[in-house]
Amino acid sequence: MSAFPYILGIESSCDDTAAAVIQNHKILSNVIAGQKIHQSYGGVVPELASRAHQQNIVPVVSEALKQAGINPKQLSAIAYTRGPGLMGSLLVGSSFAKSLSMALNVPLIEVNHMQGHILAHFIEDAGNKKPRFPFLCLTVSGGHTQIVKVNNYFDMEIIGETIDDAAGEAFDKAGKIMGLDYPSGPLIDKFAKEGNPEKFHFSKPKVDGLNYSFSGLKTGILYFIQNETKKNPEFVKENLKDLCASIQKTIVDILMEKLLKAAEQNNISQLAIAGGVSANSEIRNRLKALQENEKFEVFIPKFTYTTDNAAMIAMAGQLKFELRNFSEITEPTIAKYPI
Repeated sequence: MSAFPYILGIESSCDDTAAAVIQNHKILSNVIAGQKIHQSYGGVVPELASRAHQQNIVPVVSEALKQAGINPKQLSAIAYTRGPGLMGSLLVGSSFAKSLSMALNVPLIEVNHMQGHILAHFIEDAGNKKPRFPFLCLTVSGGHTQIVKVNNYFDMEIIGETIDDAAGEAFDKAGKIMGLDYPSGPLIDKFAKEGNPEKFHFSKPKVDGLNYSFSGLKTGILYFIQNETKKNPEFVKENLKDLCASIQKTIVDILMEKLLKAAEQNNISQLAIAGGVSANSEIRNRLKALQENEKFEVFIPKFTYTTDNAAMIAMAGQLKFELRNFSEITEPTIAKYPI
């Protein structure tokens, strides 16, 4: 028997069914099954997502164990996403994790999805180096935009967050306005690389403190494109790359301005990013540029660990396992679960 425990992580907070096995902070397998069915609806349909999770959960977990080269009886604990997320989706993963924990008679470990994103930085191959405490983490996804002060593995404080829509939602809604497929974020990033970010200018919201707002920007983009399309029906088609570059620059400007303000106010020079939108190339480039002046130390995880995945849940699970921080099987799933 191995000296180090094997821990299975299960993630099902939105539309990706994922399972991963970790041992001694090293990921042995990381399997993800996506759901293309939502593309035709322009967003995730909760009922369809939960049904797809029910179909995917058993084969995904089986494949994760197979790739890790172990059998279920070798597992020392089961970690799962308790929240936040879509309730129907979360229930599929949590129910499976609880049942497997009981069947194998091993501890159950609940994980906060947003903490998982941040703790992905501590996976052995997540990056060349790991952040030291305290550090600031900009967590950006389709449902969340937060600046988190990370004092320790499970001592995290939100010091800034969106008061309405998330940055990922702003990308997707802007893409929908331009007629792009869902999810639009990666497509905007792709087209922006060939566009002029200074071609079009959108007003930035004025929000106090370290909080964000993206609803006004979405409305501004909508009205601008509607007005221009009335004058020229081919406006979006003829200016797509410049529009993408300009919209992306505006969103990233908003994100970076508040992150730098937070760093100054808290006297913290270590900056990290996490969440699906942290895969955006402009955010990554802007952070890398900050590091070049040697004032900041920047931590950018592998693409694999940015979008929803079970490796981050397994990592958080291992850290909790080391603390003997186990969960009761009666703990309810939480759709809104603050860090």
